[in-house]
Amino acid sequence: MKITVFTGNQPRHINLVNLISEFTDEAYAVLESTTLFPGLIQDFYNNSPTMQEYMIGVRKAETDLFGKSQFISSRVKTLVMKSADLNYLTQEHLKEALQSDIYVVFGSSFIKGWLVDFLIAKSALNIHMGLSPYYRGSSCNFWAMYDLLPNYVGATIHYLSKGLDSGPMIFHSVPKFENEDPFTFTMKAVKKAQEDLVYFIKNLKQFDINPVDQDRGLQLRYTRHSDFTDDVAREFLDRKLSSLDLLTLITNSKKPMLLDFS
Repeated sequence: MKITVFTGNQPRHINLVNLISEFTDEAYAVLESTTLFPGLIQDFYNNSPTMQEYMIGVRKAETDLFGKSQFISSRVKTLVMKSADLNYLTQEHLKEALQSDIYVVFGSSFIKGWLVDFLIAKSALNIHMGLSPYYRGSSCNFWAMYDLLPNYVGATIHYLSKGLDSGPMIFHSVPKFENEDPFTFTMKAVKKAQEDLVYFIKNLKQFDINPVDQDRGLQLRYTRHSDFTDDVAREFLDRKLSSLDLLTLITNSKKPMLLDFS
């Protein structure tokens, strides 16, 4: 089995690539690079004091669950580029990586042009960190927490489409709450999604599925990166949500309808 992954360069992204490399005959990783120190260095996120404070929580949770920045397995053939360069690549650039059996997209920039057409034709799987169709767009699990709806923290594995997070859904993945703080709980959703996807692929579940179209009428939020401002992050930080607060919300707030592949 050959698998190609389109992803980022943060520890959580590298973790998925390494997990996949453990059971494939050949693995390819197309990595889009951003700073390893979000909040400290101006890049995809601001380096304002508020964003620095917020990203300290994110980076600690990511390090606790995925470790620090690490090398990709020597078994993986890797192509690295700056974020958003992906849509400038030609088929010749990616030739070797375009002969796989399975394609996975996780945390890449918005894919367009010939590449998205190719990946759709190959039934590429996308990990959307958020529960579609309820939360779509950018930073969805943050917004679920911001809305005080931790039961809507999770991931959607769906077929890639030309629309953002809009392809037919295969299954949802949700983390188990074990008295974590909000940062760790939302990062656990990433780990659980990766584990579920690997199990799904290894057990050939993708050949026996009935995808479900997304019902836009169920959408609670559609967010863009620009919506995640310093003011929003400051408001969230000032709430100082504890694990006890999360337990209360999980117990008492509404729950989404989820798709299960088991």
